[in-house]
Amino acid sequence: MDDWFAAQVERHGPDIHAYLSRRTADGVADDLLGDVWVAAYGGRAGFDPNLGTPRAWLFGVARHVLHGHYRKHRLRSTMARVIGIDRPADETAAIDARLDAAALAPQLRAGLRSLPTAERDLLLLVAWENLSPTEAAQVLGIPAGTARSRLHRARQRMDERLSGSAQVVDETTRQEADR
Repeated sequence: MDDWFAAQVERHGPDIHAYLSRRTADGVADDLLGDVWVAAYGGRAGFDPNLGTPRAWLFGVARHVLHGHYRKHRLRSTMARVIGIDRPADETAAIDARLDAAALAPQLRAGLRSLPTAERDLLLLVAWENLSPTEAAQVLGIPAGTARSRLHRARQRMDERLSGSAQVVDETTRQEADR
């Protein structure tokens, strides 16, 4: 089992690190990755290959560690506010800085925030982490059919939200090309 685990770390480590990096401020992902490996190693006996892939299982562990990190972060922020210390920077700033579609960043952020949490988590696992809907379903602990339905709804909502923005970007691009 230890050789199996080492192979999973080697194979999926970069993807798990990228997942954590896109969701945290600089430098935090390295620490959280260590927490993921400790948690996964401790729970490796509970991995059931009949329930899904090792990759999806590891993303589930990473998601759990990330949620724990943000729970602690919110608690620290609340305590700091109560005792009068300045509040730390917004944790979504690191995510915003990594958006590829710079011209659509404000609309994309608003669209993602407007999605229900379940749809947003699913969409990000499929779009950013390149998980299949079935693997994302395993990470989220939901049936694959439910994941496909939520993914379809999330994509429709994002398409509706961004459809007018794409025209603005096209017009801006044409104006810059004319200069």
